[in-house]
Amino acid sequence: MSFRIDPRLPLTGEVRRILADEIGKALGHLETARDKPEQGLHKCRKRLKNVRALLRLVRSGDESFCQTENECYKQVSALLAGPREATALIETVDRLADAFPERTAGGGLDAVRDRLVLRQHELHAGPGLDAAINTAEAACREGLERIDGLSLPDQPEQAADILADGARATLRRAKKALDKAGSRGEADDFHDLRKAAKTHSMHLSLLGRLWPTPIKARRKAVDKLGELLGELHDVFVMRALLAADGEPLGPPGDTTLLRKLLKRSEKSLGKACLTEAAELFGDSPKRSARKLARKARDDLAAPHEEAKAA
Repeated sequence: MSFRIDPRLPLTGEVRRILADEIGKALGHLETARDKPEQGLHKCRKRLKNVRALLRLVRSGDESFCQTENECYKQVSALLAGPREATALIETVDRLADAFPERTAGGGLDAVRDRLVLRQHELHAGPGLDAAINTAEAACREGLERIDGLSLPDQPEQAADILADGARATLRRAKKALDKAGSRGEADDFHDLRKAAKTHSMHLSLLGRLWPTPIKARRKAVDKLGELLGELHDVFVMRALLAADGEPLGPPGDTTLLRKLLKRSEKSLGKACLTEAAELFGDSPKRSARKLARKARDDLAAPHEEAKAA
């Protein structure tokens, strides 16, 4: 099934179809996560992000439904975040080793990596993971039963305005986060930018040819930015662990090199993220949304006009 809104079909039916497909796939990945947590949890959370991006895109058409369902899947995703983050932190250490081979050749990151692997094993092997998966499965199944409660305007002009509103809200959020990240550079600012960039990438997939300009190059650039912001997010998480009480990553003697490399990585990644984001989100969100609304009205109206002519 396609993760794309078909402009030839009523908007309500299309959104219901995509929600059912994505939630169903999330349930499949949760089953996989029982035996392969790293693979299953990551894929499940990606599906839930798709669901939430779709709900944000059409939110103005059914505020109550979209807000309630978005909060539901936000909580489900949070249940699964800890075990997935444990794997991401190991990947972060490995990226640092690849980026600074001369500095890490002596095994200066080995002790930290060993602790992270142990932490990952404890999270994946403990009873908490099974409980989280069970809760997530129950929430997704209940969500499937609620899908028919969604009701959106299906007239072309109204549907186009809904899609334009949702796209504009995400572009506005990205622009705001970009401005804050550029002026303050706080972890939360880059995290907000990351979430907006990922949502925008999903919106490009959902809107397909309804987007007013060719999306292939833009989608590639947004995905590249998302990867950079994801790496930066993991750096921020690692630095927060280093600052936490109890020395969860080990004593200072084991973490000295890690601290230095994280600082260097944060600086270079932050600069690259701001440069890429400025290219993508420097334009006015309102102007982009107006272009989208005009094209969407034309494309959504075309099947109706053809039906009348027939």
